[in-house]
Amino acid sequence: MAIEQWLIEHKDFPTLEIAYSGERLAGVDEVGRGPLIGSVVAAAVILDPAQPIDGLTDSKKLTARRREALDTQIRERALAFAVAEASAAEVDALNIYHATHLAMRRAIDALAPAAEYLLVDGNKLPGHLLPGQAVVKGDSRHCAIAAASILAKVARDAQMVALDECYPEYGFARHKGYPTKEHLTALAAHGPLAEHRRSFAPVQRQLALL
Repeated sequence: MAIEQWLIEHKDFPTLEIAYSGERLAGVDEVGRGPLIGSVVAAAVILDPAQPIDGLTDSKKLTARRREALDTQIRERALAFAVAEASAAEVDALNIYHATHLAMRRAIDALAPAAEYLLVDGNKLPGHLLPGQAVVKGDSRHCAIAAASILAKVARDAQMVALDECYPEYGFARHKGYPTKEHLTALAAHGPLAEHRRSFAPVQRQLALL
């Protein structure tokens, strides 16, 4: 599916006016702002108009199996892609807002070939030197941002599955680090891990009890 056709079919939002007409437009998105543990992960993707990918949309609207299949196609067909992160320690040092933008800048800088223009999910650009625009609900409004959301989601979920193998009592494979009842109960029972974000209130409360 061509990018133009994708935009036509995803017309539930206002028309997205993009001040760039070349082929090195990078969609940028992140996953992991809300969890209590682990890195915030960002991805940047420059799609290849000659190799369209069907089914791209907001990663949260897809099943895990579909996300993983699309992740493979994006990696095979994109002109360029990169996945980067900011660690839990960087989240604590910088705050989640600035750490998210750091992860985005790292992903953008890792693209080869480099991007010329950015479309970033959200309402703020990440402070990169490249021109671009922030797009609210961007992962549902442009296929390159949707592709980035898929890469970031698959990468971060894989990190949580790996952490679950080390600490099965916390249930990370199920809740992916978000502050669910299961996670908060495990946190109270077993205490914070080194990978937990110490600046987040539920973790701070448990640390204060130690």
